[in-house]
Amino acid sequence: MRSILLLLIIISTSSGVLSQDKANLSLQDCIDYALGNNEQLKIKQFDKEIAEAEVRKTISMGLPQAKVNGGLNYNFEPQRSLIDISTFDPSVPVGTEQEVSFAQNYDGNIGLSVEQLLFDGSYFVGLQAAKTYRELSVKEHIKSQIDVVEAVSKAYYNALITEEQLKLLERNISRLDTLLRETGEMYEAGFAEKIDVDRIRVNYNNLKVEYSRSKQLKDISRKLLKFQMGMDLNQPIELSEVLEEVEVTIPATPLANFDYNQRIEFSQLETNKNLAYLDMKNNKVQYLPKLNARLGYGWNTAASSGGDLFVSRRWLDNGVVGITASIPIFDGFLKSNKIQQNKLQVKQIENQMAFTKKNIDLEIEQSQISLSSLLETLDVQQQNVELAQEVYDISKIKYQEGVGSNIEVINADASLKESQTNYLNSLYQAITSQIELKKALGTLYNN
Repeated sequence: MRSILLLLIIISTSSGVLSQDKANLSLQDCIDYALGNNEQLKIKQFDKEIAEAEVRKTISMGLPQAKVNGGLNYNFEPQRSLIDISTFDPSVPVGTEQEVSFAQNYDGNIGLSVEQLLFDGSYFVGLQAAKTYRELSVKEHIKSQIDVVEAVSKAYYNALITEEQLKLLERNISRLDTLLRETGEMYEAGFAEKIDVDRIRVNYNNLKVEYSRSKQLKDISRKLLKFQMGMDLNQPIELSEVLEEVEVTIPATPLANFDYNQRIEFSQLETNKNLAYLDMKNNKVQYLPKLNARLGYGWNTAASSGGDLFVSRRWLDNGVVGITASIPIFDGFLKSNKIQQNKLQVKQIENQMAFTKKNIDLEIEQSQISLSSLLETLDVQQQNVELAQEVYDISKIKYQEGVGSNIEVINADASLKESQTNYLNSLYQAITSQIELKKALGTLYNN
């Protein structure tokens, strides 16, 4: 049923119209929705598609390139040349010049040319680089997915904690309301003072104000979750999970056997290193010659009048086939300097990888220590809640039996409320710490 509701939401979002029925969503439902609708991920998806287009563009450069050229010209002022006519007529004195035009008033041409790359080292390296670039864009997209999963998870549990705090405030208000009513009855009967009633009413009014503020926080936390999901902020949702079922543990991961490629950041550096090597390879193959084959065939004509241009017998065939070679000789050490630059870039990335390994080790260790400490604190806070509840129950019984004071009950109630709030805060910190540890281990999200 949950999957059907999620599907309906996705379909509604894509059509621009969201159903006003509340969707009952688990954390996984929210993550699945976010992976398909988060705006940042949509932007990264375009990067993936751009990388795919780059691969296709590079491949097309090695395919035959064919084109047709043609044109008709009216030479309103034909080009003329000065020639020594004594060359053709010995009777004319040497040096006698005359204007001669070899062009006619009209000319035309049409031709088909095909070029094919035979060898270019840069082309083959470029193919590898384009595919590696595509791999890098995929990894960047995965990193964005991991960040979204982290943000959605924290927002989901924040919304759960906020709702639980609201429920606790409701119970606290109900408890104080009962105490206020009972104390008022005791005051009416002469067994309590007015100041006792006033003390409880002050706390009761403060709780009402805090409750109103918490309702606003609940709405904000829901909207923050929907924002991280890429959902319409006005779409009503319900969270299906409950805090009692949330299990917080420390995953056992020996650092000695840790695969750093599980961290997408390290994997990205590996790909960047490959790109630097390919760039170096590309600069090295620049020393090799480039070969291209060319085939051309066409027709040309010339005429003194425009009408003669369309006489087929006047169009003369021409054709050419050949190979062109480009052999580099000297470029002022440009390629050599580029290769040296590539070597430095590789060394730089290798140092970044070594630093990233140390940083990952530190992140994992810090997260494990932090989570372990928070779990101990959480256990203490849970005990405090139980003790505070017991103290409150005893203080209330003593007050009702006339052997305790009103202040003791109020203080016990405040301690109970504080211990409950501390427990929820510790629980949220432990949950977020567990999320961060999973991210540090590279296990938060596996595409």
